[in-house]
This record gives sequence, C-alpha cells and structure tokens, in this order.
Amino acid sequence: MFFQYMRATGIRDMLGDNLPKEIIDFFINIPLFEQINAEEVKVVARHMDTVDLNSGDILFRESDKGNYVFFIKEGKLDVLKKSESSGGNVTLATLGEGQSIGEMSVIDDFPRSATIQARSRATLYILSKSAFDMILNKHPRIGIKLLKGISRLLTRNLRETSSRLADYIPPLS
Repeated sequence: MFFQYMRATGIRDMLGDNLPKEIIDFFINIPLFEQINAEEVKVVARHMDTVDLNSGDILFRESDKGNYVFFIKEGKLDVLKKSESSGGNVTLATLGEGQSIGEMSVIDDFPRSATIQARSRATLYILSKSAFDMILNKHPRIGIKLLKGISRLLTRNLRETSSRLADYIPPLS
C-alpha cells in the first residue's frame, strides 16, 4: 500500500483540540456522515490521519489487505479493476472531493476489490479499522450512525452497479 511509505499526519497533531469549521463542514457533507452532528464529527476526525498523493500514485491495489477507509479532501482518484478478458485495468469510476473509498474494509477482512490510483494530486483523510472499532466500542451511538451511513452508501452503490450491469445483459427471452 503506497501511503504506508509516506508520513501520514494526524489531524489532532495538526490542529490540537479545536477542529476548524471547514473540516467539520467537509465531513458533515459526506453521505457516510449525514446523520452525524458536529460534535460527533469531532470525535471521529480526531482518530484520522491525512496523506497526500501525487498524480499516478497507487493508494492500494486490488487484492491488498484493507484496513482503512479514505475520504477525498481534494483531487481525483481512479477506481481500476483488472479485466479477465484483456488482463489490463478498466477504469470503473473517477472519484473526487467528498467521496469515500474502502468502506467495506472497516467492516470485513476481505481483500480490496479494486486498485485506486491518483489521477491528480490528492489529499485524503484516513480512518483505520482499529480506530473505527474503537469508536464503535467507546462511542456506540456514533459507531451505529457510521455503520448506517456505510450501509446506505453500499446499498446505493449496489443499486447503481445493478443498473449499469443490466445494460450489458441480454434479455432471457
């Protein structure tokens, strides 16, 4: 995983106990956090780090072990999936500011389902699985809201994928 080789900076280390309104507003506007208030955002954000990527950097590869969820503060990242037929990568999506990556990895222990590559310079917030688990244990109301947010996001993604897939499947009759 690329970012492990970089120095990640903790939000708490950067800002102390007072999170700027812009960081709180950033998280409140992310779908995963839509039911979480400003005070709860502060609890979660204090367990995050930040990392910067350059264009072309690989955040992680398909089949890597996943231990983090990422939130894109700025920049663009491509979601790449290996094609069985060509052996090359296919770009499934390009993600940008306010979107998240790797939500499943804080819930299950399965490998990453795609490769993520920076299309441009990018800054990401990172929440580790261990920090997520700690939030679930010490702040269960916040943890439940996060789990519901992840569930809504994954459900939406599944619906979108099903719709896209239906365009490629020939009718049975």
